[in-house]
Amino acid sequence: MTAGVDGSTGDDVARLLQGYRPADGVPDELIGPDGAVRPVWDSFIRALAAQAPEKLAARIGQGEQYLRDAGVYFRRYGPQDTGQRDWPLSHVPVMISQAEWDEIALGLTERAGLLEQVVADIYSDNRLVAEGHLPASLVANNPEWLRPLVGVKPASGHFLHFMAFDIGRGPTGKWWVLSDRTQAPSGAGFALENRMATTRVYSDMIARTNVAPLAGFFREFRDRLTALSGADHSQVGILTPGPLNETYFEHAFIARHLGFPLLQGDDLTVQNGHAMIRTVNGTSPVSVLWRRMDAGWVDPLELNEGSRLGTPGLLRAIRAGHLTMVNALGSGILETRALMAFMPRLSQILNGRDLRLPNIATWWCGQENESAYMRDHPQGMMISPAFATAPVFEAAQANLSVAEITTRIQQNGPDLVGQEQVHLSTAPTLIDGALVPRPMSLRVFLARTASGWKVMPGGFAQIGMVPDSNILAMQQGGRVADVWIVGDSRAKAKPILPSNPAAVLRSTPGRLPSRAADNLYWLGRYVERGEHIVRILRAHHARLSDSEGPQAPLLQASTAYLASFGCDSAQPIPDSLLALIDNARTCASQVGDRFSVDGALALSDLTRTLTEQAATALPGDSAAQAMSVLLRNLNGFSGLVHENMYRFTGWRFLAMGRAAERAATMCGCLSAFADPDSATGGLDLVLEVGDSVMTHHRRYAIAPCRETVVDLMALDALNPRGVLFQFNQMEQHLRHLPGVELHHQMTPLSRAVLKARTDLALQTPETLSTDVFNLVLAGLIDISNQTTLAYLT
Repeated sequence: MTAGVDGSTGDDVARLLQGYRPADGVPDELIGPDGAVRPVWDSFIRALAAQAPEKLAARIGQGEQYLRDAGVYFRRYGPQDTGQRDWPLSHVPVMISQAEWDEIALGLTERAGLLEQVVADIYSDNRLVAEGHLPASLVANNPEWLRPLVGVKPASGHFLHFMAFDIGRGPTGKWWVLSDRTQAPSGAGFALENRMATTRVYSDMIARTNVAPLAGFFREFRDRLTALSGADHSQVGILTPGPLNETYFEHAFIARHLGFPLLQGDDLTVQNGHAMIRTVNGTSPVSVLWRRMDAGWVDPLELNEGSRLGTPGLLRAIRAGHLTMVNALGSGILETRALMAFMPRLSQILNGRDLRLPNIATWWCGQENESAYMRDHPQGMMISPAFATAPVFEAAQANLSVAEITTRIQQNGPDLVGQEQVHLSTAPTLIDGALVPRPMSLRVFLARTASGWKVMPGGFAQIGMVPDSNILAMQQGGRVADVWIVGDSRAKAKPILPSNPAAVLRSTPGRLPSRAADNLYWLGRYVERGEHIVRILRAHHARLSDSEGPQAPLLQASTAYLASFGCDSAQPIPDSLLALIDNARTCASQVGDRFSVDGALALSDLTRTLTEQAATALPGDSAAQAMSVLLRNLNGFSGLVHENMYRFTGWRFLAMGRAAERAATMCGCLSAFADPDSATGGLDLVLEVGDSVMTHHRRYAIAPCRETVVDLMALDALNPRGVLFQFNQMEQHLRHLPGVELHHQMTPLSRAVLKARTDLALQTPETLSTDVFNLVLAGLIDISNQTTLAYLT
């Protein structure tokens, strides 16, 4: 048997496809009608067949490791399932030839132009309704039709800038549009992550297969958004509902890759008809918002008054022509399922031709002829709400009887829509090491660029894990796959951001939103507080085994001190410590576009370690050893963040929070354990908690006493665990924050830092009493309050 250039043989391919059996009457993407592998798949299948099972498993492991390292996840919603889930990647990409893709792209580009015409008419002349081409009730009763936007022309001149279409191949082999996604289409960032993961699995194959790269699509769209922002130093932002959204990871990923700030509603305000970002420098204008939330939540003043996600007054900025929303508010009406019944006719009316790429057959039950057709042809029909905007297979009921259809139409015909039940083509996926056919749909993305609509050369496929075409979504257990558009020659890959090595000019960093600064500041505080508690717990449990029991004076003192943080020393891993680290994770999740991915993963690892230790640790030596493990994890996180994080303003706030918390916890520790009336052994505990036992031995020629311990842990400016060191750090960071010496006058924050530092620095070891420590603690509270007033609100 002759081997191919990839080392495969015909026997290898036959062995790989041995159990692959496409269903009768349903086209398969891999196997053609003649039973042979389709030409576009041939090279990939031969290369895959040549892989030894253990090598293929190792390759797949590399792709999974990349997704874990990158922190790719989605949220699955259910009665008892609202957490983050690993990204469900199907490791076999879907292959489509360039020639076939060109036809798909032409059809989708034409459809995008038609949708632009329809939405422009709905919000301006409304000629389509007036002339009877669209039922008035489908517009007026539609919850996605936003009356406050009627007559408002977008500042950019277009309603639509970024779209997605779900398409599928039907039984005849023809592609159909299953749904139009115009509200806030998701998935483009996930498509890019899918490509990065599959590149690690098939690094050699993807080069030989002439797969079209994706970066050019993002680069051209980025350039278009930047051009829309104008030349007045205004910004482009990405508007997200926040980290609880199921696709928040994608929002943060796209923001990082395009270099745009990720904004939540609280980050914005409207002043004199202009949208402004609340930053630590004051307000900063933003003129383009790529929104990733449904339109109704954007402005609680004029849209959904119960929204806590939006910004009051944004519609005022849009009406004034100072803000471009991508896509325009109100464009979600195009996703309405019933509207698909009228798209073929609207294409003829507006463009004089049939759609090149039609949508699945749809009948609105508010018309007599359509209702009669539904009653006469119940087989193979799906019934769903007329105003549904979910993908086609969601919120639909199939295989209803004539009586059931008749009853429902009689009761509520205008609120129902019928659609042909499509049996989608199948594509190969790996299940338990074997290739099996599973139903598939594609999500394809279009972006408006300077030269018109550009179609992403790929997208992502939704793959069902069961033969039922109705169960494709990830929320239902489905998986996603990369889509390879295979050409005759290799396309040149270009980066998302432009490259010009002849002009190495550092750009001015964007202004830091106050919400981001607040979360970074408290992230530093929470992690530092957690480390302090872990050190106290380790010291407490280490002494528990060597003492006469919990009633020992020093242990009673440490128990009382831990209680001041809400910690129960009887618990080896207190619940309050778990809650504290969870607070830190929440802060990190709020700044996903600005915070290190490795740092966020380190926090997740820390939470996992905490949970594992809580299940096994016992009071005494066991708990002390568990604290040592946690301490190494915490130190690893701190080192990762503070050594690798670029020294932008955001890092300053994180470091300020860390320094303020370390100063406060050490003052509290000295008050509790270095007071003249404290229990014996308290001074040694302070040195241990401050990681300064060896330092004390080198710095002082005597055994620890109150004066030496207080001097080292409070007044020594060279000790990174000391209180004075933290004040010096805060003063240094403060010099780099905006507006710290406005008009050459000290700000309240500067005064607060100077006063608290002076209250400490003027002391001597002999005069540093517990009352002084309490005075310094009060000063640190004032510093935190002034920081909040100056920058974080």
